[in-house]
Amino acid sequence: MLLVRSLAFNLAFYVATTLIAIGGLPTLVSRRAVIRLAQFWARVTLRLLQIVGGITVEFRGVENIPPGPLLVAAKHQSALETLALVTCFPDFAYILKRELLWIPLIGWYLSRSGMVAIDRSKGARAMSAMNEAAADAIRDRRQLIIFPEGTRRPPGAPPAYKLGLTHLYAALGVPCVPVALDTGLYWPRRRLVRRPGTTVIEFMPPIPPGLDRARFLEVVQERIETASDRLLADSRAALAARGHVVPEVPTEARETDSRVA
Repeated sequence: MLLVRSLAFNLAFYVATTLIAIGGLPTLVSRRAVIRLAQFWARVTLRLLQIVGGITVEFRGVENIPPGPLLVAAKHQSALETLALVTCFPDFAYILKRELLWIPLIGWYLSRSGMVAIDRSKGARAMSAMNEAAADAIRDRRQLIIFPEGTRRPPGAPPAYKLGLTHLYAALGVPCVPVALDTGLYWPRRRLVRRPGTTVIEFMPPIPPGLDRARFLEVVQERIETASDRLLADSRAALAARGHVVPEVPTEARETDSRVA
């Protein structure tokens, strides 16, 4: 039953995404129109996820999101938060790798919506380019979303925060909202299964600008990891009570992640 339900959602998701991407081509004339289309797509997906996949996304702490330009630092466990977060910010911009702009059709939308694309092959120059593009987004009073670890990581894996977040915090001078979540238990990375239940995305009080980089990294990581561990523990218990077996992080992954960190 779980596999059938998961396959049904995946089919509905790709069909809806394709129809919205093709039908939304006229929005490419305007950045804000593309942003609105992305938010519509995200809401449709979340509704399909609830009806077909049996997964409800609960947003906690939305009152902690201040108005205006800001930096959003989110845990990254699955594709779910990538689309869910866009429903919470009026004019979002993601920090993403440049290669995503090369995806047919989807890349057009990413380019037109003013995402901050990073060419990681440029090494140190990529950081300077990121800061410049991010500053432009903040001047436009946008909400800049970054995944500090740079990629999706298994639920419970040791943290591996990169330097990009601290560079942006120091350069932009805006509040940073930490985001914790447990989405990887319900929408696992690199797997077709979607486990029914309630997944949580939690916004914590913003960290004001002005901290030195070391102190900021300490604070933001402690807040995100502590809250995410709490959410994971609660969800593992809830899933186990419904008979879903959720594997722990493999020992190999823990060792590899520790070396990366």
